[in-house]
Amino acid sequence: MDKKEILIELNDRIDSKNAAETEAWIMGILDEDPDAIPVFDASKLVYISSAGLRILMKFSKKFGEKLEIREVSHEIYDIFDTTGFTSLFDIKKQLRNISVEGCRIIGKGAFGTVYRLDDDTIVKVYKADLKEALSIIENEKELARKGFIAGIPTAISFDVVRVGDCYGAVFELLNAKTFNDLILEEPENADEIIKRYTDLIRSVHAIEMKPGELPTAREKYFNRLEVIKDHISADVYSRLHSLLFDLPEDLHIIHGDIQMKNVMLSEDEPMLIDMDNLSTGQPIFDLQAIYVCYKAFLEDEPDNGLKFLGISKEMCDRIWDGVIKYYFPDRSDKERDQITDKICVAAYIRFLHMMVVSDKKDELTNLRIKHSIEHLNDLSKRVSDLII
Repeated sequence: MDKKEILIELNDRIDSKNAAETEAWIMGILDEDPDAIPVFDASKLVYISSAGLRILMKFSKKFGEKLEIREVSHEIYDIFDTTGFTSLFDIKKQLRNISVEGCRIIGKGAFGTVYRLDDDTIVKVYKADLKEALSIIENEKELARKGFIAGIPTAISFDVVRVGDCYGAVFELLNAKTFNDLILEEPENADEIIKRYTDLIRSVHAIEMKPGELPTAREKYFNRLEVIKDHISADVYSRLHSLLFDLPEDLHIIHGDIQMKNVMLSEDEPMLIDMDNLSTGQPIFDLQAIYVCYKAFLEDEPDNGLKFLGISKEMCDRIWDGVIKYYFPDRSDKERDQITDKICVAAYIRFLHMMVVSDKKDELTNLRIKHSIEHLNDLSKRVSDLII
C-alpha cells in the first residue's frame, strides 16, 4: 500500500531565531494526520542555517527514511550538498517555469491536459488542485520506463516543469500527431488508420510482464465495483463480482486508456502516451476504454465526439466497429456481438464509476448513471463470462 504524503511548505528563512517555532509548526501539521509522511516544499525557502538543518534531521530520524525535499533552489541545494543532506534526503531541484499560452491542446484526461509546445515536444500539464501531481508524474515515468524496456513504443518524460500553479511532464515526440488528428485530417483513409491503430493495440497486448512488475487491471476493477456497489442491486453486484473473479489473471500489458488521443505517430512510428494506468490483464480491460470513449459517452450526448474529439458520431461508430473487426478478424458478426456484450460489462462498470465519482451532478450525469445501471442489469443476465 502506498504511503500517504502531506506537503509542508518551508517559507523564507529558517535559522536559530525561528527554528523552535518552525519545528512546533511542522509537528502541529503532522499531528493532524499521524499516518502521513512529510514532503517538504522548499520553493519559498531562501535561507536555512544549521539550526534549520537540525530540525529536518529530527524528522528524518523520526520517520526512519529518506524524506523528500522538492523545489530546492540552486542556493539552498548548495547548502544541502555541502552538509551532506543530498545523501540523507531525496532532494529535488527547483523546476523551470514554462508557458502553454497559445499552445494547441492535443488531449485531455482525468488528471490533466496535453499541449503541443513545438514540433519536437509536448507537455502534459496536471490539474492545479492535484496535490499529488509530482508523485503521479514520477509514477507515470516509472511505468513508462518499465513499458519501454518491455518493448512498448512509448515516450518517456525527460523533464518536469512548472506551468503556472501546475506541474507538467515534457516529452520529446518529433513531428508527432495523434491518431485522432490523423482521422480528422485524412477521413478518406479512416479504415487504414483504424487498422494500424488496432494492430498497435494487439502488439501491446502481446507483450508479457513478470509477476508483480505492474499493477493488475482486474484488481482495479474490483475497486471500482466496490465504489459503485450502492448504485446497483445486490444480485447484480454479486454477478459482476463473480464475472471478474472467474476471469483468469493475465500478465500481458494493458494500457488502460488506449483511445486514439493517447496514441501518437512520431516519425511514422506509433507511440503511446498517458502511461499512468499501465497494468497487466486480459484484453477486455483495454477494449472497454475504447468503447467508453467512442460509444458510452455518446449514448446520452450524441455530439460528445465533436465536443471532445472533433469527430462525428458516425466516425466514432466507425472507429469502434473497425477496432472490433480488426482485433477479431476471424470471428463472425454474431461472435463479435457476443464479444461486445462482454466488453460492455467492463465498460459500464468503469463508466458508472466515472460518473459516480465525478464532481458534476447535473442532469446529463444523472442520466448516464441511470442508463449505466440499466445496461449492467441487462448484461449481468446475458453474459456468462468475460473471456474474449
